[in-house]
Amino acid sequence: MTDDALHHVEANGLRFAYLEQGEGPLVLLLHGFPDTPHTWDAARPALAADGFRVVCPFMRGYPPTEAPATDDYDADTLGRDVLALVEALGEERAIVVGHDWGASATYSAAGLGPQRLRAIVTVAVPHPAAMRPSPRLLWALRHFFTLSRRGVAGRIRRDELRMIDTLVRRWSPGWDVPPAETEAAKQVLGRPGALEAALGYYRCLSPRPPPGQRRPVTVPAAAFAGTDDIIPPELFERARVRYRDRYEVVRVPGSHFMHRQHPEPFVRELRRVTQELSA
Repeated sequence: MTDDALHHVEANGLRFAYLEQGEGPLVLLLHGFPDTPHTWDAARPALAADGFRVVCPFMRGYPPTEAPATDDYDADTLGRDVLALVEALGEERAIVVGHDWGASATYSAAGLGPQRLRAIVTVAVPHPAAMRPSPRLLWALRHFFTLSRRGVAGRIRRDELRMIDTLVRRWSPGWDVPPAETEAAKQVLGRPGALEAALGYYRCLSPRPPPGQRRPVTVPAAAFAGTDDIIPPELFERARVRYRDRYEVVRVPGSHFMHRQHPEPFVRELRRVTQELSA
């Protein structure tokens, strides 16, 4: 069974809400956009059964986690959230697993505070410092421009959040997305101020990686690449130059939301990788 009771903790100046299950070494599971901690509903109980304490926070600005008073959503701030959460949860180190913006936060955390991390696992996003612009990549990432514009939150809201479904389908070639797949995200992002906060991640994005992501990754790492994703696995292989310790590219079926599209093979590989990285 999963534990959907909300817990709260103060970290990096904000009050974070999170889901928790299991006991043992800490594993943080970080979601992206448009998403919530429930994106990990298949992975959380599986990792808990393997003897881990699994914590899935609502990321900065996603209700019921607190939003900052100013537009503080850059990747290194997200990385400092991760490091502060490890400490606030009473642990010295953690394995951090991040998808989408959660992956960006994970990369920054690895650069800013590797002593707090046992290992990192990133999903669907190669190391940003290893990515090079190309027409295909720029087209795949065109939503970064759209979602960074002022006023887009109001337009999405007036359209009854249909853009959330549009984005998930666009990023999921080959997946017949179930009608209820985006319901948890819509419930969270439909709350007052939530879309403005979540889109702050895009507003604060810089063409150049932040300092935390310009440093090499010095902890053991794995990156999950969907075989049908709009970001091809080859970009994850190209990122090897950013790593100084173990680095594995794990190819699994599916696209950007591979952990939702094909939960069984994804969770099987995540359990294997997490056990190996914790040894």
